Parts: sequence; structure tokens; C-alpha cells
Amino acid sequence: MPFAIPVGPVPITLQGLAVMLAPSLLGAKRGTLAVVTFLVLTAAGLPLLPGGRGGIAPFLGPTGGYMLGWIAGALVIGLLTDRMLPKYRFWPGLACNVLGGIAVVYLVGVPWSAVVLGDGMLATVVGAFLFLPGDLAKAVVAALVAAGVHRAYPIPPAGRRVDLPESTGGADGARDGDAGTGPDSGSPRPPK
Repeated sequence: MPFAIPVGPVPITLQGLAVMLAPSLLGAKRGTLAVVTFLVLTAAGLPLLPGGRGGIAPFLGPTGGYMLGWIAGALVIGLLTDRMLPKYRFWPGLACNVLGGIAVVYLVGVPWSAVVLGDGMLATVVGAFLFLPGDLAKAVVAALVAAGVHRAYPIPPAGRRVDLPESTGGADGARDGDAGTGPDSGSPRPPK
């Protein structure tokens, strides 16, 4: 069950971290698709939200705008990340996460929350500031993790061709001289 700290009608969760991390690692297309898939599964009734909630009701409540903002936020982070790759760096990555994962998500979520709760916009904006330190920490963690992953496993941006070495073997992909030898083949390796 997802972890949440209840703070009024909008809980503090780690889902914002996932929304920043998915496009930081996967890029715009795949990262946004991951977020959309999560939201579709949630809307279909899977209990993926804090408290084991799922279905349409959470989308109609005060958190609904934030959840819809995740799509736009993931797209912004992903598009900016795609421009950086293959040289993902921490500071630009952090800026991407703050812009897409905080500013864009708040831009959609805060007005939605104000309307649903019937509070004034100013009161809702002030209330949203309670979440800012935690969201900034999530942006830092996402940028650190993404920088480490991209450094260890460079991922080309979506849509760019990667030249792989050609296999010289047969249909099974074995290289010349490897077919029928080795520990799993039942025959000994020829001496070199």
C-alpha cells in the first residue's frame, strides 16, 4: 500500500518522486506513458493511491488536479531531459524536475484544489507552500538518481538510432566459432 502523511485534504506522498523520476530516466515519450499508465490503472480501480484508494473518485477530489498535472509535468521533464541526453547532469536535471515536477504540477493542482475545496486561491496557494520543501527534496533525489543511472547506463534519447555491433553468426545469434561449444553445449571448448 502506498505510504502517505495526511496533511489536510492533500496528503504528502512519494508519488511526486516517481513522476519526476520516470521521465528523467525514460525521456518524454516513455516517461509520460508510464505516468499515464499509472493514472489509467488507478482510474480503473486498482488501489495504487495512499490508503488503498483507486477509481474515479480521487480524480474528482482536491488531489485530482495534481494527478492530472503529473501528465503535463512528466512531459515537460521528459522533453527537457531528451534535450540533455546522453549527457544528463545533476543541476540541469534538478532544474527540469523543479520546472516540470513542481511548477507545472502546482499550476494545474492548486487551482483545481481551490475550486474543489471552495477555498480562495490565495489560501490554497499558501497551503501549497507546506508541500514545497518536500517536493524540492524529491526533485533533488530524482536528479541524483537519474544522474547516477545515466552515468552508469547511458541511454540514448528516444528516436535516435543506436549502432549495435553486427552478429557474424547464424540465426541463433552465436558468433563464428562459438556454436556448439561451451559449458552448456555438451562439448568441450576447442583449445586455443
